[in-house]
Amino acid sequence: MKANDVIFVAGGRGLVGSAIVRALAARGFTRVLAPPRSEVDLRDRRAVDRFFAAERPAYVFMAAAKVGGIVANDTYPADFIRDNLEVQTNVIDAAYRNGTRKFCFLGSSCIYPRLAPQPIPESALLAGPLEPTNQWYAVAKIAGIKMCQAYAKQYGFAAISAMPTNLYGPGDNFDLTTSHVVPALLRKFHAAKESGEAEVTVWGSGTPRREFLYVDDLADALCFLMERYDSPEIINVGCGEDVTIAELAAMIADVVGFRGALVFDRSKPDGTPRKLLDVGKLQALGWQARTPLADGLRATYDWYRAYASG
Repeated sequence: MKANDVIFVAGGRGLVGSAIVRALAARGFTRVLAPPRSEVDLRDRRAVDRFFAAERPAYVFMAAAKVGGIVANDTYPADFIRDNLEVQTNVIDAAYRNGTRKFCFLGSSCIYPRLAPQPIPESALLAGPLEPTNQWYAVAKIAGIKMCQAYAKQYGFAAISAMPTNLYGPGDNFDLTTSHVVPALLRKFHAAKESGEAEVTVWGSGTPRREFLYVDDLADALCFLMERYDSPEIINVGCGEDVTIAELAAMIADVVGFRGALVFDRSKPDGTPRKLLDVGKLQALGWQARTPLADGLRATYDWYRAYASG
C-alpha cells in the first residue's frame, strides 16, 4: 500500500474499524475512507455500488458487521444472519467489480466447531457442529470466507480472510444487552463500585476459557497481513493465550477497584467450553501481539470512564 492509495475501512466507526483507521493514520496513509452508516448503508446494494463507483478504493478492510454477545445472538438470530450476509455480499462484490487491488475480510473465531481441537487450527473450519448460541453469525461469516475464496478462484480477486479471536478495547460496545463479556463486566463492576454494591453476578460457571486480543493489536496485524499475506486460505489472529471467565472477572474487578464478591450464575449459558486460536501460522510470518491483557483492560476502562460511563 502507498501513502496516497484510497483505502476503504468498512465499519470504520466501530470497535475494529476505528482501530484500523488509527493504525493507518499512524502509518502515514492520507486517503482513508470510513463513512458512517448515515452516508453509506452497507445493507443497501445500490448505495454500496454508488460509493465504490465514485471512490474506487484500492484496498478494502471489511470490518463492518452486526456483532454481539450470547444474549444478542440468541435473541436476534434473523437479524444477525440477514444483516451480515447482506453487508458482506454487497461489499465483496462491489470491490471486485470496481477494481479493488486487495480485500481483507474479517471473520471470527466463532466460525469454528464448538468442540474444535485446542488451540484451534485453521484446518478446523467446517469440521464439526457450531456453537448453537452464535451459529447464525458464524454461518454468515463462513459464507463471507467462502465468497472471498470463490471470487479468488473464479476471478483472481486478491482477497484474504483473517479470523480474530475475542476482541476488546477503546470504542467497544458497553450496552449490557448486546455487548461482549469484557465491556459488559467492566460496566457491571464500575456500576457496582460506584453504588457500593457488595457483589457482582457473572453469567455462567466461570470455567470456560477465552482468548482476548486488544483491538489495536488486531489492527496492527491486519495492516501487516494486507502487506505480507496473499493466500485465500484463512489465517488466525490472536495472542496465543487464554484465561477462564472467572480469572477475567477477577482481573476486571482489580482494574476497576471493586472489592466485593463475585457470584457466578450457573443458570446462564457458558457457550463454548474453550476457544483458543492456534496462531502459529501468523507468528511464522513475523507478527506477535504486544498488549498484555491487564494493560489492555486498564486502557479500555480508562476510555470507558472518559467517554461512555456517563
